[in-house]
Amino acid sequence: MDVVLESIGANVHRLRVRLGLTQEALAEAANISTGFLQRLERGKTNVGVVVLVRLADALAVEPGALLRRAELPEATPGRPRKARTKRQPQG
Repeated sequence: MDVVLESIGANVHRLRVRLGLTQEALAEAANISTGFLQRLERGKTNVGVVVLVRLADALAVEPGALLRRAELPEATPGRPRKARTKRQPQG
């Protein structure tokens, strides 16, 4: 069962990042809490069919795409770095 949960988490994470969504944005689109999504992406919580379908809809994929075998990315400690923006010359 752990392999299935980790695969779902890895697929959700990969697709979310590919679409440029934050965890907060995806959680809102799927009508779930951000904390639940965080645990799901780490493969630490079970997910029902309704939530699986909501996530698939929010990620614009078929629900089966979230069940494909995949591995979780290696966790990195701390918060992700904010994207740097180029400063506009003042003038």
